[in-house]
Amino acid sequence: MPKKSGNPYVVQPVMKALKVLEFVARHGHEIALTTVGRELRIPKTTTFRYLQTLTEAGFVSHNRETDKYNLGPLLRSIARADASFSKIRQLARPAMVELMNEFNETVNLAVKGNGTIVYIDLIEANRSLRMQARIGDSHPMHSTALGKAILAFLPEAEKLRQLDLPLTERTGRTLLEREEIERQLRQVAKLGYATEIGENEDGAMCVGVPIFDDNHYPVAALSISAPLMRMPRPLAAKAGMRLREVAAHISSHLGSQDPIVSA
Repeated sequence: MPKKSGNPYVVQPVMKALKVLEFVARHGHEIALTTVGRELRIPKTTTFRYLQTLTEAGFVSHNRETDKYNLGPLLRSIARADASFSKIRQLARPAMVELMNEFNETVNLAVKGNGTIVYIDLIEANRSLRMQARIGDSHPMHSTALGKAILAFLPEAEKLRQLDLPLTERTGRTLLEREEIERQLRQVAKLGYATEIGENEDGAMCVGVPIFDDNHYPVAALSISAPLMRMPRPLAAKAGMRLREVAAHISSHLGSQDPIVSA
């Protein structure tokens, strides 16, 4: 086992459990409890407790017939999701550069979290006033054009579950009334793109569109954000239509066959 961290906030049992998980993952095939304990120099009883906890959480699987351990379904799911996000980033990057050059504003790429969107890529405009979002940031779905673009096209049951989560107020303009949010989402579904004005960041405007997979599920969203003074409504509408074209192209490479239909 590695030396203990000097960070007083590190929870050592959690750190050791993660080392057990890492060891199982790197081993590449089923491994016995005794091997894990011996290689990591952890008592057998402690190793058993770590492995059983990781199994219960889905990170590790336990084959009762062989009494050995391997990667679990949750860890494999996370790995697939990461691979999927990498593919989306790879497909979207050239288009994001093109959009930034065309509009000279920040272009964002995000995926859905639990009631949030998470930025997985962005290209900043070469201008003095820029947006505050950074890769890895998480913002509420209901206050962002990115989130609204995803919400509007989610299966109904999942959309309702997302809207049932607590609604965070980001600015004085953030919509918190459920009926108004649902009305806006219906409009987004008709137009094929979402807008928000100062709801997530004061003085900013954002236009976003969904990116679909082969099941027509909104796996990600793409947006252009700018200070409100640089994004009048006609330009926002133009950005929305251009984003739709770009997103449709990306979606087609993910296997999506169904374009967004405007009312």
